[in-house]
Amino acid sequence: MSSTSENLQVLYEDNHLIAVNKRPGDIVQGDKTGDKPLSEIVKSYLKTKHNKPGNVYLGVVHRLDRPTSGVILFAKTSKALSRLNKAFAAHDTDKIYWALVKNKPENPSAKLIHYLKRNPKQNKSYAHIKPVENSKKAILNYNIIKNLDNYFLLEIKLETGRHHQIRSQLSAIGCPIKGDLKYGFDRSNKDASIHLHAKTLRLIHPVRKESITFEADLPKENLWQSCLKN
Repeated sequence: MSSTSENLQVLYEDNHLIAVNKRPGDIVQGDKTGDKPLSEIVKSYLKTKHNKPGNVYLGVVHRLDRPTSGVILFAKTSKALSRLNKAFAAHDTDKIYWALVKNKPENPSAKLIHYLKRNPKQNKSYAHIKPVENSKKAILNYNIIKNLDNYFLLEIKLETGRHHQIRSQLSAIGCPIKGDLKYGFDRSNKDASIHLHAKTLRLIHPVRKESITFEADLPKENLWQSCLKN
């Protein structure tokens, strides 16, 4: 279920930034599908809320895969966008994700290091143990934080931001994310989502220069909600 400007879940807004909780199915930026992207939905929201004539400026800072949910940050000024672009490029951000997997990882917590090679035709990244031509180093840390009846909830902290990084790296250790057919899960979710959620994003505010944290609630879906029960 994708967003509209009426049901947009805004997590934070000031003169420089707006952070929203992306629903599974939203595309962050326009693509060949022609579906309305989240960036345009946020622009409509800002135009209406602030009664703005003409075009609304909105800079796309980072992306989440279409089937993924969670925190997405946009810049409302070009100054904020250029500073945020530098922060993301330098990995001066803390990104924490939650993922549900069926297979228990061998270790309760670990640092995964792979070399990802992207195949643009398949829109897929392949994880290698050693560097291969045109590969990029990918690092994440995971921790099993809950055992559900049939799944394990992992908390993941990214050290790098590569194409399909979490999906590819977890698949490489035999733990594809629930619903992620592309990376080896045995069946898709009914709504075409995958159980990967960008839960927390922490960074230095590009203008105020103080630490700021954005937290996105889990989707209102039964399995996700069971992660919150004691």
